[in-house]
Amino acid sequence: MSPNTFQTKFRILGLAAATFAAATTSAIAQQDYPHQRVTIIVPFSAGSISDGFARIVVNKLGEMWKQQVIVENRPGLPGTATVAKAAPDGYTLMLTSNGHTIASAVNKSPQFDPIKDFAGISLVGSVPLVVIVPPDLPVKNVRDFIALAKEKPGTLNFSSAGVASTTYLSTEIFKQNAKIDIQHVPYRGAPEAATAVIRGEAQLFMATIPSAQELVAANRVRSIAINSAKRVPQLPDVPTIAESGLPDYKYDSWFGMMAPAGTPKTILNKVSQDIAKVMQMPDVSARLNAQGSLPTASTPEQFDAVIKSDTERYAKILKDAGISPQ
Repeated sequence: MSPNTFQTKFRILGLAAATFAAATTSAIAQQDYPHQRVTIIVPFSAGSISDGFARIVVNKLGEMWKQQVIVENRPGLPGTATVAKAAPDGYTLMLTSNGHTIASAVNKSPQFDPIKDFAGISLVGSVPLVVIVPPDLPVKNVRDFIALAKEKPGTLNFSSAGVASTTYLSTEIFKQNAKIDIQHVPYRGAPEAATAVIRGEAQLFMATIPSAQELVAANRVRSIAINSAKRVPQLPDVPTIAESGLPDYKYDSWFGMMAPAGTPKTILNKVSQDIAKVMQMPDVSARLNAQGSLPTASTPEQFDAVIKSDTERYAKILKDAGISPQ
């Protein structure tokens, strides 16, 4: 055997050994996950609904893993982009809302692909929205509202917290399903949009359950439906939009945990399974129900399917509404 042939074989064996060692180390690291601090980035400000979900989950996962798990608020697209570019090792995760799926439809340069750059881990919950109208509006239910809108096309307004908000998208879907002409009036945030209904500046808004309950109790608005797939325990007497004349209406204001694309499947599955355990805890369910949220969970595959489906569906809805990326 010539020296060159021997050296070549030696290098090949060395490379194979190094590759095997790296793979073994990686496998051990995945089995031992997490063995260091985990950061969960929330692309919304402190006090937001996403932030609330994150802090509940973080506390429980920290206890289960016996590791430090922290929430880092990085509002806006830059926060999401940070996760997309993070190492896919399970130590940088993201808890976000379904607003993630419309990023490309409303932004020219979102800095990330909502499907390709992320791996779904698990849904953690949803926040149903209540359809509220002024108390003096002559409607008692969704059918009445649709009839009034068709009788007076272009004269009724709906308020929202902005085009990128769940309050806009859920109402736009309602508008398209009902085939009615009602005008969109965006406000700075949900409180201002709800106040617009109280003042009569808008004739419809979709509010969170706690907000709607407070306003209805004070006789400042009337609730006529809820946008969830099923009636909710907090408002058992309020019918869904689907059972109120629009059977095809579908909108889920979900919140969920994601990781950078390429994160090992073993890690995704572990985090998903542990989140499912958290969401079944009685104290977690009680806390979420009190704030108008519904706990849930899913497998990574199920969540990936939701992200893909919603991204494609909402892009078409926004296009049909005349919304173009800005």
